[in-house]
Amino acid sequence: MSLTGTTFLLTCFVLCAFALLLPLVLWSRVPGPAPVRAASRLLMLLFAQGTAISLVFVLVNNANNLYDNWADLLGTGNHVQQAADLGVDGTGGISLKTLPRVRQVFRPADGPHMRQAGGVRVTDLRGRVSGVNAEVYVWLPPQYDQPAYRHRKFPVVELFSGYPGSAKAWFGSAHVHEQLRPMMLDGRIAPFILVAPRTNLLARADTGCANIPGTVNADSWLSIDVPRMITDNFRAESGAAGWATAGYSAGAHCATKLAVAHPDRYRAAVSMSGYNDPKGERSSLAGRSPELRRLNNPYLLLRADRVPPRIGLYFSGESGDGYQAAAAIQAIAKPPTSVDVVLLPRSAGGHDMGLWRPQVPEVFRWLTEQFDSGHRAPARVGGTLGRTRTAPGTTGGRDGTATTAGAGTTATTDRIRSSRPRVPSSAGSTRAELASGTASRTGAARKP
Repeated sequence: MSLTGTTFLLTCFVLCAFALLLPLVLWSRVPGPAPVRAASRLLMLLFAQGTAISLVFVLVNNANNLYDNWADLLGTGNHVQQAADLGVDGTGGISLKTLPRVRQVFRPADGPHMRQAGGVRVTDLRGRVSGVNAEVYVWLPPQYDQPAYRHRKFPVVELFSGYPGSAKAWFGSAHVHEQLRPMMLDGRIAPFILVAPRTNLLARADTGCANIPGTVNADSWLSIDVPRMITDNFRAESGAAGWATAGYSAGAHCATKLAVAHPDRYRAAVSMSGYNDPKGERSSLAGRSPELRRLNNPYLLLRADRVPPRIGLYFSGESGDGYQAAAAIQAIAKPPTSVDVVLLPRSAGGHDMGLWRPQVPEVFRWLTEQFDSGHRAPARVGGTLGRTRTAPGTTGGRDGTATTAGAGTTATTDRIRSSRPRVPSSAGSTRAELASGTASRTGAARKP
């Protein structure tokens, strides 16, 4: 029985209702001596509480796509077949041009909202370079099958969820395709192909989108195997000029890190409530040694680049939850790297989908600008690159953190207003349940 299926949800409803009725009917009719009656009544109460908790968990999980299946929930899933040392570029010396085309069979994706806005499809991909075997969700823009676009190749945005989190959370919880389809039809944003690959590849651990020989090659899975499969099966742009990344929480770290590390594969990245230091996610494999932290910290990678990469970076976050990491990167960025930073107020919501979902339209307007102009020339605002909205008194620290300085000026624009949720919501769940890593206000004050 599927964890996220309708059958399991209905079963939980029925069991919960039965557990509530059971003590009402049998409470005074339990036979036997007093100890037996007391034990029977206690078991009825525990059964009622257990079924109620299970039902709440299923509702929260279905609404937020935290765990995709039983293996994810129980920590028994492993999608890594092998993890060879693939070198600095993650190819293992393989000439990607010589690899045969990848032909995949796609099927309609199951779950809430998966059939909306034209439907999401899914395939199981065996990564020939990374050694990862996992699912990839794909949504095609409404123009894809229109005759006028039959010779058109479309730009692609690779979407990364937080940890824990399902690859289909962008569709099932953020409703990205439902929000964007009318905007694409009206011409307000570009028609993007949306791709959401699995990032939760190992049991009880966040890969940090890193290549760790002998453990996992998550970087190669996301930046080589998945893009290659998409360009082999769809009319998708190939190369950096047609690809971008976007993510929230741990997925935001991945989005920034992959774009900074591979400007030859991506042109832009969107980070919502992200961090720079992999140690910002307590379960991150990339945060378990100083060397791995250095190799997977986008701030340190960008600072070490002798030639600044030609990429655009968009950051949004609250103070203490994403903003400082953005400010640190903004402070060191040099042309042609451009950085846009949005400071969200505390009233906008917490570290959950209630904060990220309403930002989708603005995020894709920004991405449209990046692709429409190829890559716009960065504009200097107050000594920084790009259109930035900086908070009072923050400057970049040496390790990618932000330190407090004197009072400054907060610039406000329509962009920050359009990114702000009108009604902050957590769909009835706690931040801990919706966490992509450490989600509480205390835990949200991550190291950037």
